[in-house]
Amino acid sequence: MSPLSHAAQKRPEFRPSLMAVLVALLLPSVHAEARDYFNPALLQQTGTGGTVPDLSAFENGGQLPGRYPVDIYLNDEQVDSRDVTFFQTSENGLQPCLDAETLAGYGVRTELFPGLQPEGEQCVDFSTIPDSAAVFVFGAHRLNISIPQAAVNPRIRGYVSPTQWDDGINAALLHYSFSGVSPLTGEGSSQYLNLRPGLNLGAWRFRNYTTWNRPASSDSGGDKWNTVYTYAQRSIVPLKSQLTLGDSLSPSDVFDSVPFRGAQLASDDEMIPDSQRGYAPVVRGIARGNSAQVTIRQNGYVIYQTTVPAGAFEITDMYPTGGSGDLYVTIKEADGSEQSMVVPYASLPVLQREGRLQFSLTAGQYRAYDSSIEKTPFSQGTLLYGVGKGMTLYGGAQLAQPYRAFAAGVGQNLGGLGALSVDVTQAWSTPQNDKEQQGQSWRLRYSKSLAETGTHLAVAGYRYSTEGFYDLADVLESYRDKPSSMRTERKRNRAELTLSQDLGGERGYLSVGAISEDYWDNRRKTTSWNMSYNNSWNGISYSLNYAMNRNTAGGGQYKGGKNSERDDVLSLNLSIPLDKWLGKSFASYNVSSSPARGTVNTVGLNGTALEDNSLNWNLTQSHASQEQSNSGYGSVNYRGTYGEVNGAYSQSAGQRNLSYGLQGSIVAHAGGITAGQPMGETFGLVKVPGASNVAIQNQTGIRTDYRGYALVPNLMPYRRNDVTLNTSTLDEDVDLKQTSRSVVPTRGALVRAEYRAQVGQRVMMTLIRADGKPVPFGATVVNDADPDAGSSIVGDGGQVYLAGLSSEGTLKVQWGNDAQRQCRVSYRLSKPKTGESIPVIQGQCR
Repeated sequence: MSPLSHAAQKRPEFRPSLMAVLVALLLPSVHAEARDYFNPALLQQTGTGGTVPDLSAFENGGQLPGRYPVDIYLNDEQVDSRDVTFFQTSENGLQPCLDAETLAGYGVRTELFPGLQPEGEQCVDFSTIPDSAAVFVFGAHRLNISIPQAAVNPRIRGYVSPTQWDDGINAALLHYSFSGVSPLTGEGSSQYLNLRPGLNLGAWRFRNYTTWNRPASSDSGGDKWNTVYTYAQRSIVPLKSQLTLGDSLSPSDVFDSVPFRGAQLASDDEMIPDSQRGYAPVVRGIARGNSAQVTIRQNGYVIYQTTVPAGAFEITDMYPTGGSGDLYVTIKEADGSEQSMVVPYASLPVLQREGRLQFSLTAGQYRAYDSSIEKTPFSQGTLLYGVGKGMTLYGGAQLAQPYRAFAAGVGQNLGGLGALSVDVTQAWSTPQNDKEQQGQSWRLRYSKSLAETGTHLAVAGYRYSTEGFYDLADVLESYRDKPSSMRTERKRNRAELTLSQDLGGERGYLSVGAISEDYWDNRRKTTSWNMSYNNSWNGISYSLNYAMNRNTAGGGQYKGGKNSERDDVLSLNLSIPLDKWLGKSFASYNVSSSPARGTVNTVGLNGTALEDNSLNWNLTQSHASQEQSNSGYGSVNYRGTYGEVNGAYSQSAGQRNLSYGLQGSIVAHAGGITAGQPMGETFGLVKVPGASNVAIQNQTGIRTDYRGYALVPNLMPYRRNDVTLNTSTLDEDVDLKQTSRSVVPTRGALVRAEYRAQVGQRVMMTLIRADGKPVPFGATVVNDADPDAGSSIVGDGGQVYLAGLSSEGTLKVQWGNDAQRQCRVSYRLSKPKTGESIPVIQGQCR
């Protein structure tokens, strides 16, 4: 938003005839055989007494040289957002000062143009690249760079160059969450606090997680402090990986995850563009002519479209779609002829794209949550590689003094038959006070979608382990300082199924899930089923759910002498919008029935309030038939600039409790201390100096504090994040030259999004020279107190709109380079009244 737009309805209008002249000046001219030229002498009619203003800076639709915040687009695709210095040229107006390294980061093949940046110069010369151009669109704060496609590296969709990744600013961090429960009938209050302090230094992230608990009963031992983890982490950009030193968990793609204290280097998929993550096949073909259009469809939807030159082509940047469904490829030539082919496609989590290598290396001590368990050293390595033709090979090794295990597997895209992976792990184990055991664990996973019927078999898995097989955690947990009577249960079989069915049209959606496990050490077996049906009608959402859990005792009995327990639960949920009567609210009803708990009916109301939906509220009332008891619950949660606060009241079976909570973040940085809502892993710091209470777009309850700072949570690492200010919340004395900034944080970074605000009074000033005549049309005005804010242009009759003025100061006015075409204005402004329109005043220019 430009400074003029914020008060467009309040400022006086210029005379139409001269406004047309101004528009003609500022718009680019139409290309012709000779460059169009506007004669400034024509403006002598404005009453300047024969003075001809110097409009050379605006002849080609340009602006004054200087440093401006811009979004940079290369061939119509945004590649950066930064402040750029612009210098004046006679032929092309304002040109950006960018170095060759920056252009290379955008994908320009700078090595093809040796003279692009002459030695000793800080800026490239775009004229050395034939048919290239750099155009500054001042009103949109946009720099459009056009480079012939042959001079640009093929661009992967969603790719952001590592040169643009921002490690953020140095800062000390504290995430906190406090909660408590106070009974209103009797004693026994309890409180819980978790603290996650951290420090960001360059690319390094230092993190800690500590908890404090005050139990309701003194019998539990009183206040307790626990440290959950402490670690240091940083990105290793060339390897697209993260280095972690301290407490963490090993990856779970090949082996089960294991807690450790040590060091780990592991691939980070977030560092890869979305179009390169997950699995998608490489589509290869041959175009017979130039500008052939390639269209790829899956399950009836167009998922990719591009234009390719004549010859062989490869498409490697399709976004993963999940599930399966063959890809139908159409190559449409310029003459209208078409080629078609089918590429089989199905996927599983283990599948990698052709040529993609994913790895992890871990070494350290086993980190158990029970202090009596020994800290046994171990190491682990895993590898997954997409070899092509839909195949992925993967495997790994785990090594410790009492344990060795090796795994190998293969995953295959079977096209119309789905996707399948099979792997085996061979382990040699020596549990404490036991002889060496050896065994194998086999695992099979399958995925298949039927587009014709809307059926999706998400994952069907089966694992079988022989009697002598132990996993790493089983063995290391057995090594204790004190003997333990507990014996680890070892799984024999595990089968799982997830099935979903789109019933089509308005008939809803059906899903089924099942898991079955049994164990070697005893006869215990667990089985669980769940089925759900979901649909909506006229805005009313409803679902019907059934869940069954069954446990069979292993060598013992459950309560009542039974050797098995079974729990069946049937439930119905309704959600009804009440917008027409209550606004931003819903009524809900839930009924559940089971042999163990009888029937429970629950009715509720919930919704949001306040302008930005920062207040959430919820009321429920329940009745249980088996106990013939009633219970009630009410809660509110408020999200504001400085954090979140919540409170709740509950009543049931003669007990009444009051619960409360507070959570948020505190950041100490070079600009001071800023408080905010819970931040997540990666977050931003908005800086709008002098502009308080400005809302952040699409962020509930977040506004700048009294100094103009705000914390923006949950940014996406290695992705372009647009942080936009809500201009409708600006104070009357605030103007912004740019309302959106683009940031690309690395994992765990605190990135700064800084905006330049002009804070102060607005006036329409008529500038009068010493001889009593107005300052010439087209003269520029700069505020001496803020020269970096840019200039304003004088209109008809010496009038100029100015923003961000202090109560008194000096202005520099210029309509030429010599001293006779410059003057200064000293001004003093009275305090504006609330609701008053922009004042029109006179300034003497001497």
